[in-house]
Amino acid sequence: MLFNSIAFMLFFPLIFTVYWTIPHRYRWFLLLLSSYYFYMSWNPKYIVLILFTTAVSYTSALFLDWEAHEGRRRFILFLTLAVCLGVLFFYKYFNFFSLSFSSLASFFLPVHPVLLQLVLPVGISFYTFQTLSYVIDVYQGRIKAERHFGIYAAFIAFFPQLVAGPIERTQNLLPQIKNPHSFNRQKGIYGAKIMLWGYFKKMVIADLLADFVDGAFADVYGYSGFAWILVMFFFSLQIYCDFSGYSDIAIGTAKLLDIDLMTNFKSPYFSSSVKEFWSRWHISLSTWFRDYVYIPLGGNRCSKARQRFNLLATFLVSGLWHGANWTFVIWGGIHGIAQILENLFSRPLSWLRRRTWGKVLCGLSVCLFCGFAWIFFRAPAFSDVLYILTHSFDGFGHPLSYLMQGFAALGLYPLKILYLFGLIMILAMYDFLHKDRDILLEIPKKKKGLVWSLYLMLGLLVVFFSQKGVAAAFVYFQF
Repeated sequence: MLFNSIAFMLFFPLIFTVYWTIPHRYRWFLLLLSSYYFYMSWNPKYIVLILFTTAVSYTSALFLDWEAHEGRRRFILFLTLAVCLGVLFFYKYFNFFSLSFSSLASFFLPVHPVLLQLVLPVGISFYTFQTLSYVIDVYQGRIKAERHFGIYAAFIAFFPQLVAGPIERTQNLLPQIKNPHSFNRQKGIYGAKIMLWGYFKKMVIADLLADFVDGAFADVYGYSGFAWILVMFFFSLQIYCDFSGYSDIAIGTAKLLDIDLMTNFKSPYFSSSVKEFWSRWHISLSTWFRDYVYIPLGGNRCSKARQRFNLLATFLVSGLWHGANWTFVIWGGIHGIAQILENLFSRPLSWLRRRTWGKVLCGLSVCLFCGFAWIFFRAPAFSDVLYILTHSFDGFGHPLSYLMQGFAALGLYPLKILYLFGLIMILAMYDFLHKDRDILLEIPKKKKGLVWSLYLMLGLLVVFFSQKGVAAAFVYFQF
């Protein structure tokens, strides 16, 4: 079930009504039942995987709480990690590693890869990481194991963030599912505003840009020159609006149930460094890797050389998390190397950022860098990456023709260019104002007529200017 589907428009109001009607002691069961139904609407058989990883992590945490011997506790932890990651590996990475091994072995002797016909279960990377962080936190003594299996299962499967995050921490979400709630009108209105903005980003901007991006990548060698510059610019915005739009809808949906999910995006394209970009992009994942990969490797409490290794290793693993393809690993490695270089040249970069023009220059550089890196993220194969990189400036010697042919190749003519420009300006203005504050909390302080006019405009854009037809899936469902 997609957030942007008719099914969800019927499903959520029903859950909302029942949730606020029944006594608190039954709400965990409603959340669990509705979350499992929500997930099973994609493929019912894969509910077994959630049940399995939930049961394994729940049982392991109980044993960790009861067991005092450190050696046995460590064994329980490693066994749990092996089992949960093993399920993820089997469904997401088996064919990737089989192909990679056979390609490497073919230098010495012919090897035929063993390939399995598997469908990647939606959201498996997200809920696997949520179970792992829970078990690790119990092992490290940060939290106590949850005794109530049903409440724990509802925490793992909580439907707003089940399939694409945010990847919630136990300390934040689990107590909220357990504790009593009463409907807060202001919080509910705030949640609805966040949802509306998320739908605008997804259905009006992301789905429109997806038509250009998907068309180009379906025929990589049929495009060249400025068309590829435009496509990668569009993809930078598409993936941001698509994924942050999902996060906004998830956060807003949860707020209508009086549950607070963590902020997952915070104006990332207004960052002045790659490090800052990752403190604003997919925050729940970047902090997860910081806490459970980077810091355990030694973090920055070690030599400079080891710190750089830890940083690069973390980003390589992060790249692999996103997809079973070497292009994702390279994408992660590029971001890791960029942060290492920023650390090496921290003094001159700090001097630049203290000046307005320098901060603008750094911000533009980050946007250009991220746009370049997204090529590796989106391209199906490395050969496609090479083609795009070597043909993006074909015809650059004749600037006017270069630009006009690029627009024409994508079917972009003046009226459509103006429409796209207007949408991008709305997005840019919101993100600029939202960068260091919550603009949605400040808007109600303005004149009510102006405020409701803005909401009405967004609503009309979503209803009349969203891409029509079958509800488009969210990009991050494939991860």
